[in-house]
Amino acid sequence: MGLFGRKNDATTATTTDAVSADLAALSGDYTIDPSHSTIGFVARHAMVTNVKGSFQDFTGALHLDGGDPSKSTASIDVKMDSIETGSADRDGHLKSSDFFKTDEFPTMTFRSTSAQALGGDDYRITGDLTILGTTKPLSIDLEFNGSAKDPFGNERVGFEGKAQIVRSEWGLTWNAALETGGVLVSDKIKLVFDISAIKNA
Repeated sequence: MGLFGRKNDATTATTTDAVSADLAALSGDYTIDPSHSTIGFVARHAMVTNVKGSFQDFTGALHLDGGDPSKSTASIDVKMDSIETGSADRDGHLKSSDFFKTDEFPTMTFRSTSAQALGGDDYRITGDLTILGTTKPLSIDLEFNGSAKDPFGNERVGFEGKAQIVRSEWGLTWNAALETGGVLVSDKIKLVFDISAIKNA
């Protein structure tokens, strides 16, 4: 992902000088390769440790415009029942009506609305994140990791990204109080992305 979005007059001070020279030559349409990509999250548990998880089933498409990032776009669809945290009991709880209600809301989506080149290999994408039928804006900071041609002749690009959401803003409000004070699950959730995308033929 990276430099995705429609033109936004507030952030159109992006020129080829602000875009990675390597990336500028990679304009085109790409499909995210889920077998070599990760969409993950980190939540604070019981105020003392971090629980990490990821989604195993997702699809995504990118259009990269290396010369003008504001003309790039991205879309991602995540199957919520593919969540994995290393604990079957916890995964079942996350899929239940206490959290993601995956029977009623099977998909989480992201659609880009604007993007910005920050200089060098750094970019920021803003878009609409929809969870539980609620849509809120989300900004993701990204780093372009480079491009390569794999042994099968595919041209690939890679990005790493991070963001933070306040889960209660999307209706994810379940929690439990601790005897020592505080709550079982943090309201702030870190999102992490490691994306490999293949250029379409």
